[in-house]
Amino acid sequence: MRRSDLWCPTTRESQGDGTETTDLLRRAGLIRGFGSGLWGLTTVGERVRRKIVGRIEAGLRGVGAQRVRLPSLQYRERWAESGRWDAFEGEMFTLQNRDEQDLCLAPSHEEAVVHLVDGRVRSYDDLPLVVYQVDAKFRDDHARDGLVRAKEFGMADAYSLHTDRRSLHATYRAVRETFASILEDIGLSFAVVEADTGVMGGSTSEEFVAPVSEGSDRLRYCTAADCRFGVTDEHDAFAELRTTAADSETTSSGGTATDNAETTSSGTCPECGGSLAVSDGIEVGHVFQLGTRYTDAAGLTVDDATGGETTVQMGSYGLGVGRLLQTLVRQHATADGLRFPVTDWGSVAPYRVAVIPVGEGSAVDDEWSAVDDEPDVATVAAAIHDAVGDDALLYDGDRSVGERFAESALLGTPATVVVGNRYRETGLVDLETRDGETTRHSPAAVVEELDRFAAGE
Repeated sequence: MRRSDLWCPTTRESQGDGTETTDLLRRAGLIRGFGSGLWGLTTVGERVRRKIVGRIEAGLRGVGAQRVRLPSLQYRERWAESGRWDAFEGEMFTLQNRDEQDLCLAPSHEEAVVHLVDGRVRSYDDLPLVVYQVDAKFRDDHARDGLVRAKEFGMADAYSLHTDRRSLHATYRAVRETFASILEDIGLSFAVVEADTGVMGGSTSEEFVAPVSEGSDRLRYCTAADCRFGVTDEHDAFAELRTTAADSETTSSGGTATDNAETTSSGTCPECGGSLAVSDGIEVGHVFQLGTRYTDAAGLTVDDATGGETTVQMGSYGLGVGRLLQTLVRQHATADGLRFPVTDWGSVAPYRVAVIPVGEGSAVDDEWSAVDDEPDVATVAAAIHDAVGDDALLYDGDRSVGERFAESALLGTPATVVVGNRYRETGLVDLETRDGETTRHSPAAVVEELDRFAAGE
């Protein structure tokens, strides 16, 4: 993408309201507010969202999940049948149609999944079945913290159906492990904590909670790389694990939330013996073993292997897409802009590389042409951009060199290729990473190096 063709409304001005993370996302041109609890994504913000969704969908397909589409507008009868019409304590958006029938904007889709398969799944041979969607949910919650708690929010939600609890347990574990892999791949630090089933019901649930400098919960979590133990202050175990260590940490300028949290010792991990840290936390995902909570109410049964009938067992699994985007930024942003990690999987940064021509003759426009034996800076920059493809951002146009570098940092671009005086003198270009490392390559070799870098090699 050429910068002159990209709509990316970056700004230096802070609006002064909301959290620092929300303000940074605004300044980087990823989001725009539409009123309390309502957010839109720009072209650049949508690129990040689609990359996150792409990784989630690949993970869900890996456990055999099939994509479906369920209506957000639903009639009262199905929710009354499950007993949840009044259970959301005023958080459900409700309305009446012209026939005075009650409807809601669905805050979740358990009832809808039961209806989707009722009469279409009849035998134990049809199960287990895992379906998912990536769509909007609606809750009239107290909006705060940008995309973290909004009235309309994106979620990847999956549902599994089974003939017995053993099958449910197996799929629950598989999806739980897949969610952990997804979060690791996009570069999010997190813990898995035992949680209350709440209005969802069921027998078991766990939350994926990311340690941050400012969040809605207090979190104790293990700092060992291969341990995901955690507990929030919603549970008695949080107080039981308390030691004489202070429960607060000093936030240093420019440091990540995870780094800040790990500076405070908070006891020993009961699972692996590692060190616990304490910080605030944000829930980014939740998994449930619902059992027959919804299928009993709807009378959803299937024929079993003995010729009788059995009530279908059910699981529910969700990752908040907007929450993941904003929480990633909160954990990794620096003083000069966004920062998206590069892992073995890759990165969800809007563009993986910025190509910046600098100096005399660096203006890239539609009139440039190559000189076979000595291509100019503009030609080389455009050729690198074209070789990388859609994931490269070429800084053409009339922005100053300083503006080009500043915006690339603001957007969190993991790598920058600089074509300038060094190329004129040596034929080499500079490859600078967001971590401050610089290497030099020929124009052809830098494209290969970018492919390895994008794969986390």
